Amino acid sequence: MHQPLPLPLSTPNRNLVRLTFVRGITWTGYLGAIIFGIEVLDFQLRVIPVISVIVAMGLINIATWWRLGRPRAVTDTEYLLHLMADIAGLTLLFYYTGGSTNPFITYYLVPVTIAAATLPWLYAWIVASAAMAGYTFLMLFYQPVPQLSHGLIGPGISLHVLGMWINFGLSAGLVTFFIYKMAHALRRRDMTLSRTREAALRNEQVLAVATQAAGTAHELGTPLSTMAVLLKEMRQDAAGNETLEADIDLLRQQVDTCKSRLQHLVANADRRRLAEPEIRPAQQWLEQVVQRWLVLRPDVTHTIEILGKRGTAWLAVDTTLEQALMNLLNNAADANPEDILICLDWKSDEVVIDIRDHGPGVAMSIADQLGDTFVSTKSKGMGIGLFLTHATINRFGGGVSLYNHEEGGTLTEVKLPRAAPGQAV
Repeated sequence: MHQPLPLPLSTPNRNLVRLTFVRGITWTGYLGAIIFGIEVLDFQLRVIPVISVIVAMGLINIATWWRLGRPRAVTDTEYLLHLMADIAGLTLLFYYTGGSTNPFITYYLVPVTIAAATLPWLYAWIVASAAMAGYTFLMLFYQPVPQLSHGLIGPGISLHVLGMWINFGLSAGLVTFFIYKMAHALRRRDMTLSRTREAALRNEQVLAVATQAAGTAHELGTPLSTMAVLLKEMRQDAAGNETLEADIDLLRQQVDTCKSRLQHLVANADRRRLAEPEIRPAQQWLEQVVQRWLVLRPDVTHTIEILGKRGTAWLAVDTTLEQALMNLLNNAADANPEDILICLDWKSDEVVIDIRDHGPGVAMSIADQLGDTFVSTKSKGMGIGLFLTHATINRFGGGVSLYNHEEGGTLTEVKLPRAAPGQAV
């Protein structure tokens, strides 16, 4: 039994993780700056209230990390409360460290920016209003720190100017980090949604084709049975005419073959069988598929190369994957039946099957569309075979790529994930 993978964090949860990270950096920096100011620059501060505020914010951060381990999703209201707690902590800290004369006062812009980028319109304005209210309060009420305004660290550079420079660097770095990560998460979400929509559309098309195929198979059963009865009667009427008997026997054989294939199609559609792929050695499976393909395409000349020599590669396979590979082999044979090269190789996590033909290649104008929609490289083809091939291989966690070979012809690359012997899929 495999342990279930943890569910990916939602966007609000990820934003709260980033906010907690930013909060930890900020308040650790404030603690270091205050210790430096007291021990080195001889700041006259009320140490107990200042340290109490920093410890309180540290406890909030610890509680936030614990909360993020819970399965409950983060709401916009909860995220708003975290930002309001940050503003309250900043206001208390600035009150005891110079109020509006503290060069770090513009750090209020960091939670305001984060709120504007992540919260609904109303909540963003609540955070902005709270920050403005805190700034206004600190203009009137605060514990002064004379060294911030009059202390010098060099010719023409006061502690206030240095603090503003440090605050700008800290704020710019944290805002850039948060906004970039948030935008990156949004881009990844949009890409995931796009892929999900494409997969849903492809599944709908596959279902439509499967439904049509099932209906067609059912409808063909009656005319084939009628043809079989008529051919039997014709065979009796043609008794003594060897040539006509041979032709009727051939027709009857073809009708029986059609009926057999339809029965095979229905049997392979059994969902219980499709739900449990068989684990087989990749080399053995490929060689058997090629042998069955050669029975259908006796005009083909081919070569099989086994490049992987490191142990035995195993694959999860079923009849649909076999048919998908045979579709690709047929495409290569239709392009040029001479000298088709089939290569098998494997890496630590995947098996690669390359099919090289010497046909005219793939037109670049449609190369990117092959397999996504019903696009065909054949003048009379509908593109359904290649579309279903892509859908089947994607269902197994693999992929198909078509390239124009530098020496001419088409190189079809099939990648499938390796399976462990006996592994359940």
